[in-house]
Amino acid sequence: MKNLVVFGTQSHPKLTEAICEHLCLDVGRAELGKFSNGETSVKVKQSVRGCDVYIISPASGRVNDHFMELLVIISACKTASAKKVTAVLPVFPYSRQPDQIFSSRGAPLLGSSSDGVLEPKRTSSYSSWIAQSGTLVADLLMCAGADHIITMDLHDPQFQGFFDIPVDNLFGRPLLKDYIALNIPDYHNAVCVSPDAGGAKRATAIADYLGLDFALIHKNRRHESGVSLMLVGDVKDKIAILIDDLIDTASTLVSAAEFVKKHGASQIYALVTHCVLSGDAIERVKQSCIDKLIVTNTAPQTIEPSDCFDIIDVAPTFAEAIRRIHNGESISILYDQNHAWI
Repeated sequence: MKNLVVFGTQSHPKLTEAICEHLCLDVGRAELGKFSNGETSVKVKQSVRGCDVYIISPASGRVNDHFMELLVIISACKTASAKKVTAVLPVFPYSRQPDQIFSSRGAPLLGSSSDGVLEPKRTSSYSSWIAQSGTLVADLLMCAGADHIITMDLHDPQFQGFFDIPVDNLFGRPLLKDYIALNIPDYHNAVCVSPDAGGAKRATAIADYLGLDFALIHKNRRHESGVSLMLVGDVKDKIAILIDDLIDTASTLVSAAEFVKKHGASQIYALVTHCVLSGDAIERVKQSCIDKLIVTNTAPQTIEPSDCFDIIDVAPTFAEAIRRIHNGESISILYDQNHAWI
């Protein structure tokens, strides 16, 4: 396509190559490296004057290094008179950090007020808050010169409001729906399960489309003995399909799988949009009662597809979004819950 250039940082070169293959383009020529003191070095080795530039960079691996590469490439392309620069962030960086008081274990510090109601407890006169770094990321992207953002399944959709430029948050749900219908035997005898309240909307959307039952695992953090789990719904003698947007340490997903197994689920599938699997997460999943983990390739995967692990390709979805935006076409079809670009 004329005047279209696609670059990629070092975070996920395979996805960049796959997107370019769908667009019938070569990957843009850029040299990425580091100086001896660790500073990021970027050399754009082709003209981008008057071009529509897209830079692929999911938040994975060395997130800070890759994000710095993205910022420098954006700035370099704007300085080189690119017509428009779009940052394509399949996994949005720093989108998981909440804005509330947290203990070292990750749960809110709670204490009783005078009327007996549990509320955040302050251990000193100073209120310790976790900074919401996603707002800073948005400011950095705009300051570098990004004109447009494309991402998928934002962990917190409100992050779109931190930008003064267009943000297209693509859905991974159509891909997950199609996978269930085409690859899970007897899926009509399944229940879509959300491992926490935050993912209920995502899981119910898939359940409604496929005509399946829905269940929710509720975490009661105000229980006297700590966090207690409660299952809302019935999974006995049914296939449990856990739906989530991101798996990192896998603790939440594995705990949810063990919980539904105790409640009689016959098989357990886990479908997740973003798969980071940091630390010992891979071993944790292998040793769990999850029969099969299905993820997309928004982040690079080190595990090969097998009977216990499968990967859904998102390259066609991002390639179609790039093609439509470049040609000035509507991308509303990509938000169609009943349609997936596979």
